[in-house]
Amino acid sequence: MNKSPYQVLLYYRYVPIPDPSGYLDSHRRLCEELELRGRIIIGAEGINGTVSGTVASTERYMEAMRADPLTAEMEFKIDPSEGHVFPKLSVKVRREIVTLGLPDEGDINPNQLTGDRLSPREFYEAMQEEDVVVIDGRNDYEADLGRFKNALCPPIRNFRDFPAWLKENTPNLRGRKILTYCTGGIRCEKLSGYIRKEGFDQVYQLDGGIVKYGKDPEVQGRDFEGLCYVFDERVGVEVNHTETRKIITHCRYCGVEESRYGNCRWPDCNEQIFVCPACRENEGLFCGDACRTAALEAGIALNPDEVTVS
Repeated sequence: MNKSPYQVLLYYRYVPIPDPSGYLDSHRRLCEELELRGRIIIGAEGINGTVSGTVASTERYMEAMRADPLTAEMEFKIDPSEGHVFPKLSVKVRREIVTLGLPDEGDINPNQLTGDRLSPREFYEAMQEEDVVVIDGRNDYEADLGRFKNALCPPIRNFRDFPAWLKENTPNLRGRKILTYCTGGIRCEKLSGYIRKEGFDQVYQLDGGIVKYGKDPEVQGRDFEGLCYVFDERVGVEVNHTETRKIITHCRYCGVEESRYGNCRWPDCNEQIFVCPACRENEGLFCGDACRTAALEAGIALNPDEVTVS
């Protein structure tokens, strides 16, 4: 039973919203009344969000969403929390709720074209088949923190880079069964549809994404290695609750297991890196010598709690 005072909600729904700007105004008022924090994207194609708030406030939010015909069938993924995981509330209107970078006439409508959905159990069983390829539908830094065993993780920095990657790798994928996955399922709705549009006929997606896979009482996150990257103050959350759990990330200086991301302290870099506490103390939270030297010359302290040079 969840006894934590707060909850984090992750959700999306592809549904036509006739007046995104008007919807934004009323939705922001609802969130402000409930004192929610988080990031919500609204577009003509639907809504995508993750918010945190007290249990009472998040329950009222879900009730309001289910009472709205546009979002009545929304599925919420719920995590307990000891407090807010966002510093503020951000509600924005965008042309797409996730951007695959296709021209308007080539964009994917998941309500018309998408990959077949697999439950966590079905996805796990499909991963065991021969000549199947499991494609991570997220950005490279997300996959660095955690990914499914033997998954193919494209070296892309943004979701909009997938079409170019697929074009380059089509010869290696043609004729194979393709499984796609992402954090909560929203990106794979478009990604799997796009792969199918490009002529692949065996295309599947993990229904509900990594988050739902980790919460499934049967598979319990089996064969997911590392942590799941999330876009809030938690950064990484546990997925695998079986004996196959393992940490796959290591300190870039000493090589010890380290699962906490940090941003390089040189502002011109700001890359997310893994540095263990001992090496943060000795080397600072920097990518390497170049960033460390540049930062020290600019008067930035080795560690955040040190007094900087004036």
